[in-house]
Amino acid sequence: MRVKSRQMMPLGVEILQGQHQSRKFSYAWYRGSVLVLTFLCYMGYHAARKPPSIVKSVLKGDISGMSASDSDPRRILMSLGGPVPAGTPEEQRVGWSPFNAVNGQSLLGQVDLAFLGTYALGMFFAGHLGDRVDLRYFLTAGMLGSGLFTILFGMGFFYNVHAYSYYIFVSVMAGLFQSTGWPSVVSIVANWFGKGKRGLIMGIWNAHTSIGNIVGTVVAASLLSSGWGWSFVVPGLLMIFLGILIFFFLVVQPSDVGLQSPYEQAKGYELVREEDDLDSKIAASTKKEGESEGIHFMDAWRIPGVSAYAFCLFFSKLIAYTFLYWLPYYINSTPIEGGMLTPKEAGDLSILFDIGGVAGGVMAGHLSDKTGASALVATSFTILSVPFLWMYRKYGHVSFSINIALMMLSGFCVNGPYALITTAVSADLGTHESLHGNSKALATVTAIIDGMGSIGAAIGPMMTGYISQVGGFDLVFVMLYLSALMAGLLLIKLAAKEYAMLRGKK
Repeated sequence: MRVKSRQMMPLGVEILQGQHQSRKFSYAWYRGSVLVLTFLCYMGYHAARKPPSIVKSVLKGDISGMSASDSDPRRILMSLGGPVPAGTPEEQRVGWSPFNAVNGQSLLGQVDLAFLGTYALGMFFAGHLGDRVDLRYFLTAGMLGSGLFTILFGMGFFYNVHAYSYYIFVSVMAGLFQSTGWPSVVSIVANWFGKGKRGLIMGIWNAHTSIGNIVGTVVAASLLSSGWGWSFVVPGLLMIFLGILIFFFLVVQPSDVGLQSPYEQAKGYELVREEDDLDSKIAASTKKEGESEGIHFMDAWRIPGVSAYAFCLFFSKLIAYTFLYWLPYYINSTPIEGGMLTPKEAGDLSILFDIGGVAGGVMAGHLSDKTGASALVATSFTILSVPFLWMYRKYGHVSFSINIALMMLSGFCVNGPYALITTAVSADLGTHESLHGNSKALATVTAIIDGMGSIGAAIGPMMTGYISQVGGFDLVFVMLYLSALMAGLLLIKLAAKEYAMLRGKK
């Protein structure tokens, strides 16, 4: 049980409020600030995740032309990841030890697994803990820690670190701190927005995922020429800056500033309008909140729809994160119009997948609001992704225009259900009627759904590293097709019920 006090109002908000003594900030102002700050917050989380995908081709390099008997001192030095003599052509650079070995793709996949596996495991604990602590402090700590370990990964370049264990350890710690983000931001947004007709709002808000990917891609790709370490250091510094911003300005819930939640308003409570005696209002709000405790982990699994959406997201995030971590590498290793792209060009081109994803998330949210059939919308997008993924693999090499169109359509269909399930659906299930008004289940339910999704997110990139090395990317895409079909089938029962409901309304 959290104890509310006057100090729950962030210092930055107190200062702003003090400069506007003539009037208090409105409920709408606080909601707007929460949307903007949480958008920037999770944009930072995703920007910090993107560098590994951009530097993969640089770390792996190309040792196809080397043999054990090659005695060129420059090539031996490059194979160890050491400094390259001036005048060495760019194409002769062969990566960074230990990732430039024959099994380099597998090693890169294992680094992804170290990060994403810890992220998935930490998600379950983070959600449970997030329902019981001040989310502003929780988010701040997570962002500062995530930024620090993102920077430390990049410092391996500057300090010439080639120990595989170093990169595994840093990735594990980064994943642990990254797990604090999603359950917290969804819970905070849900604290300020009532149920119903929020799919479009959260679909637009969820663009932070793709915008973060784009920002991380642009920054990491633009810094490659200065050394791959900078591709980690700058996103890490951005994360730390945003963490400080969150600490000083994010208002977690209405009661922190003497207002009532939308759930209380829906029950017929009158919105608090008096501007005096703020402490007594917060105390009254605390008493109401104290009547409900955070839900137990296993009880959250029993909420209708939680397990179906959780396992659906397992396969949806497997697809999305395979693209997140391997798309630039795939583009860099696959000819388009008979030519090969540089790592920077491949990274820049991969942005289009996320641009399509922004449109997909917004459209999925709009359709969910319009129909009230979230499962039907998610199933339709997921099944439709299969032919577009197949066409991207089959015809993406023909021309840049075809590659761009199919990449954006794939991102549209892949990110649509992913965005819908992780935002509006999670928030709705976290305030399900079976909870009898207990709003303290939000972070726990969100963590369960996204935690299962994150297990899939960990498995996808790791399996891609092994499969692409053994059987090439054709087999990787087969894994993606099957995952999309499974995601759709898991929601088919819920989708059928929603379809029957829609037909009954006609």
